[in-house]
Amino acid sequence: MSSWVFLDLETTGASARGDRVTEVGLIRVVDGVEVDEWSQLVNPGTSIPPEIVRLTGINNAMVARAPRFADIAPQLLERIGDSVMVAHNARFDFGFLKSEYARLGITFSAKTLCTVRLSRALFPEQQRHNLDTLIERHGLAGIDRHRALGDTRAICTLFHKWQSDTDAETFEAAIDRLLQRPSLPAHLDPDVLRDLPARPGVYLFYGLNPLPLYIGKAVNLKDRIGSHFSNDYRSGTDLRLSQELRRIEVEETAGELGALLREAQLVKQMMPAHNIKLRRKNAWTAIRLNAETAQPEYVKSDAIVLDELDSHYGLFASRAAARAWLLSIASEAHLCAKGLGLERGAGPCFGYQIKQCHGACIGLETAEQHLQRVREALAVKQLRHWPYAGPISIVEKSADLLREDWHVVDQWCYLGTVQSEAAAWELAHDGERRFDLDAYQLVLKHLDAEPVSPFLHY
Repeated sequence: MSSWVFLDLETTGASARGDRVTEVGLIRVVDGVEVDEWSQLVNPGTSIPPEIVRLTGINNAMVARAPRFADIAPQLLERIGDSVMVAHNARFDFGFLKSEYARLGITFSAKTLCTVRLSRALFPEQQRHNLDTLIERHGLAGIDRHRALGDTRAICTLFHKWQSDTDAETFEAAIDRLLQRPSLPAHLDPDVLRDLPARPGVYLFYGLNPLPLYIGKAVNLKDRIGSHFSNDYRSGTDLRLSQELRRIEVEETAGELGALLREAQLVKQMMPAHNIKLRRKNAWTAIRLNAETAQPEYVKSDAIVLDELDSHYGLFASRAAARAWLLSIASEAHLCAKGLGLERGAGPCFGYQIKQCHGACIGLETAEQHLQRVREALAVKQLRHWPYAGPISIVEKSADLLREDWHVVDQWCYLGTVQSEAAAWELAHDGERRFDLDAYQLVLKHLDAEPVSPFLHY
């Protein structure tokens, strides 16, 4: 079944961020049959500039008693549904709808087809593809320009004319390229993408075995999963996945943070073959200064005492990687390789001999002075102290406010996600504390951007 919604908006100006919608025109066509035609003036809540009045004929008096966008938002969403939204310069119309819905706390998403781009694809020899030129070029008569429904009728008529006048294979190929239409693997139900939610979450691709081939995260599961099977953008990995894929599972989350945390957690638990980056081992290496010798020593991340996290630096994939980093900062900061435990033996270190050490190895710099400079050099890799008295929950709400996730964290350890305060308290008390670099980085980045106050503690 093909379903298209031809749409045009009239607005108070050209900026989706600052201007507002004044009229909506829409025609819905299903399998070649027009099933809905709708237009509605909209009160923008602001004055319409004179130049816009002259262009569209829509003035302040006409919209004074019209509904606000918030009043028509539900029925507009319902009318668009899962159809492909077709518009002339679709980025303009999509941008305004996205901004209008964002003001209502709703994430607007729709597959869009731009008739400017379609005209260029079908008629590359032509130089101009604005709507007035296309109307004249294709001999369309009786078009009420610069009103939403009139322009919508023009777009719809042009689309059907191109469809009838162009070779079917050429027309469909142009549509596919512009839509990046997925070509689903042969072993998948063709309706699988249609039923996917356009919400944040994680997705799991399975082959014939019980363990997943690949795990990913998305802010829009429907769009992200479809992108794996786009003919225009298929990578080598996507091609192999397409050949092996037998089923797809999804888990919805309230937002992007939950999707990122769950993806990192599932990848480490299930070790999917095609996840390379996140399949890193849990036991990383940190650097710590020995309390007695003040020399660096190497500590496995699973041996770090969480209360002493900020006395560690790193993390590094291996002891060798940690040592290589120490060598690099020794050179950059003119530190003593012997003081860092990187060289042994009597006499000055090699760095002193080539004038890259201040002489801590032969007493020209005191141990206290050298240690202070070591701490300053290491500071760029210092792990952060947990700033709260106990566990916290980061509460993440979905754009439509229908879902609320409580991400429970303690000492930078991600304990899990639940859907109520009571469950969060229980998880804060009983959850396993295991330091994980990915969770640490994700939570740290989020809290730096959006600090929260702890409310779960012992």
